[in-house]
Amino acid sequence: MRQPVLQVQDLSVERSGRLAVEGVTFALSPESDTALVGPNGAGKSTLVAALLGLVPRRSGAVEILGQPLGIDGQLPRAVRAQIAYVPQTLALQGRFPLTVAEFVGFGFDPPGLRLPWKDQRNRHVAVQQALQRTGCEELGQRLLSELSGGQLKRVLLAFCVVRPRQLLVLDEAQAGLDAPSNEQFQQLLFNLRRQEGWTVLQISHDLDMVRRSCDQVLCLNRRLRCSGSPDHALSPQSLNELYGPHMITYRHQHHD
Repeated sequence: MRQPVLQVQDLSVERSGRLAVEGVTFALSPESDTALVGPNGAGKSTLVAALLGLVPRRSGAVEILGQPLGIDGQLPRAVRAQIAYVPQTLALQGRFPLTVAEFVGFGFDPPGLRLPWKDQRNRHVAVQQALQRTGCEELGQRLLSELSGGQLKRVLLAFCVVRPRQLLVLDEAQAGLDAPSNEQFQQLLFNLRRQEGWTVLQISHDLDMVRRSCDQVLCLNRRLRCSGSPDHALSPQSLNELYGPHMITYRHQHHD
């Protein structure tokens, strides 16, 4: 059996003096697509932040590509370089006059290291290829602040694909997209995942997409309430236990 890309054991995270995540255990198999679902305030973003080392954990263990995540969030640079992250929003795009090509180029640079000048040509080629693969070739000289929501999400995927990686983490990456833009983003993500061999962990409220696209579902409401295939984890009984009896499911309208 191949080693899990991500392994989490009895993870607990405290935020603002309370347990936001408690005793969570799961593993991600190589090249799998796992959805993290649950109601607002369930601790999904907190869990993801802890896995990335952005917030401290109270207890438990996290291993990424066989390497333990330090209690201070530290990982070997070689492992950190294998992780890509797509946030719900990019808070900096209106503050810094970065072009799309400049931003995507940062994804090529080794974490914490200055790229040697001799590699600048390789960097330029990699950026152009990443823009082409994500349908962003016409956006290279545009400022991030000028992009629509759908364009920005494609640029974030270009940032992820500019160098080979193994783990892709998305925090409600579809948020703010209309139905056509969401469909385009999900199809692009599906194609890139297969081409790159990514292991994906994505927070999502789009349960229809999760049913269609994901291999595994983690149902979180502070604790892991259930997990398994979409058919099992998204059964009416499981959803009732996770969201309560008054759950409202929002479904995108799909057109043939």
